[in-house]
Amino acid sequence: MVILIKVVQLLLSLSILVIFHEFGHFIAAKIFKTRVEKFYLFFNPWFSLFKFKKGETEYGVGWLPLGGYVKIAGMIDESLDREQMKLPPQPWEFRSKPAWQRLIIMLGGVSVNIILAMVIYIIMLAAWGEQYLPTANMKYGITVDTLGYQMGLRNGDKILTVDHKYIEDYMDIPKEILLNEAKTVQVIRDGKNLDVMIPKGFISKLIKEKSPYFISVRFPFVIGKFSTGSAAKKAGMQENDQIIGLNDSILPYYDQFRASIQKYKGKEIRVVILRGPDTLRIPVQVSSTGLIGIGGKELSSLFTLRTKSYNLITAIPAGVVKAFNGAGNYLKSIRLLFSQEKAYESVGGFITIGNIFPSTWDWQAFWSLTAFLSIMLAILNVLPIPALDGGFVMFLLFEIIFRRKPGDKFLEYAQIVGMVILFGLLIFANMNDIIKLFR
Repeated sequence: MVILIKVVQLLLSLSILVIFHEFGHFIAAKIFKTRVEKFYLFFNPWFSLFKFKKGETEYGVGWLPLGGYVKIAGMIDESLDREQMKLPPQPWEFRSKPAWQRLIIMLGGVSVNIILAMVIYIIMLAAWGEQYLPTANMKYGITVDTLGYQMGLRNGDKILTVDHKYIEDYMDIPKEILLNEAKTVQVIRDGKNLDVMIPKGFISKLIKEKSPYFISVRFPFVIGKFSTGSAAKKAGMQENDQIIGLNDSILPYYDQFRASIQKYKGKEIRVVILRGPDTLRIPVQVSSTGLIGIGGKELSSLFTLRTKSYNLITAIPAGVVKAFNGAGNYLKSIRLLFSQEKAYESVGGFITIGNIFPSTWDWQAFWSLTAFLSIMLAILNVLPIPALDGGFVMFLLFEIIFRRKPGDKFLEYAQIVGMVILFGLLIFANMNDIIKLFR
């Protein structure tokens, strides 16, 4: 069921993005009176799932969910329609339009994707606002996994700054370290201010491992829920009980308890809890997997979160800034692929993209990820690779600057080369996903 929910979210998000992207080309073509012969969601080699014709354009849904396309008359695209290009140019064809008009048509898709991201962020901010945990409010410090430990951080460290820059939102700290290739992290450890030097080459390791939890929030373990058939509930534990120890060990934090209980698989333990003013010791049987059937409270009940509220007017500049910041961060992540050793191993395909969606349906998360993917689609499409919008833009800029149009045969061969490159990258990214499944 979890996989189905993720797949449905991915397909819905990609469908929205593809339709808007192709609509950008479509509307720009229509503005300049250029004929659009086809408008398709997904590709339709050999047959279509659904199609109809209205006016001069055939609209349809293909069966291969690898994107979509608009077929613009007189344009060398993925259809490689050689017969049309042999005929004399017609006034309504793409090739008959001035270079500046063709440039606007080709930039229509990525422009709409950026605008779509802005609109989504604006509506989200107006509807939900922004809630986050300020770094200064992380009163219990952080926990780290093996990578965070190798980096030089320790459980309980309280992060002050990254490269002496204060990060307001705790969730931005990992991004700041990774995308800006931070050199130091300033922390309070055991009451002392320390400069933690990030080891040379460590950013490459972070990219390769793709660990989202190399830094996490440390928090006390207050029971918020029980699983079905919970051994802890049967033993008499209650919601809002705070776990502070196990047997004779003092373990006030969730990470400490989680690590310690793994030593007692299949055994009985005494869990020390605070219930109001009372301290209780409750015997509980640990399962063979090291669980007793409890979950912690939401962080919002344990920390003082900060909320920014917006109306529709104030959300507009905030949404625009959020979209441009997202584009800047994604460009930094692309730069890392070329600047860090073996960073290409972190490139993922559809499985990686699908896994970023939550396992339960959450509209706020869905729209946030759709906005991010819209920015990602815009940036990737504008890369100067033939067969992408950026490839066409590159040739059009060459034509505008040098006042000489590349030949149709050259453009046809460039399109073929670009398609080979794109399919190669697609296979590589998805093979990376498959290899990771077996690691």
